[in-house]
Amino acid sequence: MDPVTKDDVEPYSSGPVAALRRIAFLLERSRAETYKVKAFRAAADTILPLGDEVTQRVRQGTLRELAGVGASTAEVIEAAVEGRTPPRLAKLERETAGPLVEGGEELRKRLRGDLHSHSDWSDGGSPIEEMAFTAMELGHDYLVLTDHSPRLTVAHGLSPERLTRQLGVVEAVNAHLGEGFTLLKGIEVDILDDGSLDQADELLARLDVRVASVHSKLKMDAKDMTKRMIGAVENPRTNVLGHCTGRMVMGNRGTRAESQFDAKAVFEACVEHDVAVEINSRPERRDPPTRLLEMARDLGCLFSIDSDAHAPGQLDFQVYGCERAEEAGIDADRIVNTWPKERLLAWANK
Repeated sequence: MDPVTKDDVEPYSSGPVAALRRIAFLLERSRAETYKVKAFRAAADTILPLGDEVTQRVRQGTLRELAGVGASTAEVIEAAVEGRTPPRLAKLERETAGPLVEGGEELRKRLRGDLHSHSDWSDGGSPIEEMAFTAMELGHDYLVLTDHSPRLTVAHGLSPERLTRQLGVVEAVNAHLGEGFTLLKGIEVDILDDGSLDQADELLARLDVRVASVHSKLKMDAKDMTKRMIGAVENPRTNVLGHCTGRMVMGNRGTRAESQFDAKAVFEACVEHDVAVEINSRPERRDPPTRLLEMARDLGCLFSIDSDAHAPGQLDFQVYGCERAEEAGIDADRIVNTWPKERLLAWANK
């Protein structure tokens, strides 16, 4: 158990569900292992529908009889119910709630939303609703849900049938959320070997925003990779070219070298076809590399600063991309997710 500090005994009024969600968010934001996060989100899901029963169980000492509530989560719930700041939450606020990076804050304030996020429908860790709620709490006007397409079976990519069902879920979530925030329909669609997109065109046409990315054969010959990427960029459904080099610079998945391609030709195609180059904000990607980011800037590309979040707390990663964009001197109006929703949708569906 963590030592008690002054913060631990300060009043707390947000309730046990909020405390559990905040702990999970801060753990995800600080890139903690998934297994450390799951218990807190599971406990929040367990007690959310119970109402006053949670308080009764705290008084009776029966919290841990609930499936999904263990020793650590029970301690958080008990403190929050009693109006005290849970020690685990106080510790995380002190140690992880500060700025993720120096710089980028001014541009981050101008972002209206995020065009690349994943839910537990593919390889994300949380339900669609939780991703939407967190985006709202971060001040977004919109979030594009971009689960993977069928070919990426390792990420449980969406078949046409599953994507069709997901579109109905997104509509239901929006009906529940009301005004002021919109969950937009999207996909991270695989760029196939020949440059075509890994989903039926009739379904792509039903979406609001489409991110096209290479996930396979990343060591393809440079000439063939260039042709492959330009083919995807030329597709009128493509809006954003995702993590263009596919590199990994750190993290528990190891490192991976950049894919080789004619970046100038690809970025010129992006300019010609009005496709944004993604500034992928995941710390392990930092894609595109600085030299290619500056090339895209100089060639006149549009950009999208995206979190590529696979968990709610990772939605806060956007500031990493903002810091890079500010350092590169990219004008905010060239970043499509600084645009209001109406302008974004008009661009994406012209």
